[in-house]
Amino acid sequence: MGAAQRYRRPVRDTRRAFPGALPGDALGAARMKIFVLNGPNLNLLGEREPDIYGEQTLDDLEDMCRARGKDLGLEIDFRQSNYEGEIVDWLQDARNAADGVILNAGALSHYSLAIHDAVVVARVPVIEVHISNVFAREEWRETSVISSVARGVIVGLGLEGYLLALDALGMILATEATATGTTGGEER
Repeated sequence: MGAAQRYRRPVRDTRRAFPGALPGDALGAARMKIFVLNGPNLNLLGEREPDIYGEQTLDDLEDMCRARGKDLGLEIDFRQSNYEGEIVDWLQDARNAADGVILNAGALSHYSLAIHDAVVVARVPVIEVHISNVFAREEWRETSVISSVARGVIVGLGLEGYLLALDALGMILATEATATGTTGGEER
């Protein structure tokens, strides 16, 4: 665990924060942590089928997510794996280490009941993201076993879908924090 992961800003009183404030807005609310989890073959972004997935790389995507996270006051933990079990482990870790998850499970979205179950036990909001419009491609891509347990799904908007998912999680977490009177990002 790096120094940045060990340090947490002190939680301040956010009762005076303006309605609809995002995590990290006025009065220095604690930074909420978002896991951005990427599945098989996403390490090949920029190389694999650039006509479908674009020419930007996974490193470019990580930079984009970190920049948007900084703007929103969200700490980004960005990961990629080609292995189903590792993604399951990360989703289980999210229960105690994250406030929300963005998940692009790649092809595993279409059949991994293990990832489906891990999303359920994560107990944090999960936004499923797909770079391409899966409904405009092969018929088998139209089915996701994860969508039914995700808080939301963003499909076909390219890498911008991740940024929209961060915006959505920021709003979801701010709304939940207001409803429960918590500030989010508390020690887990």
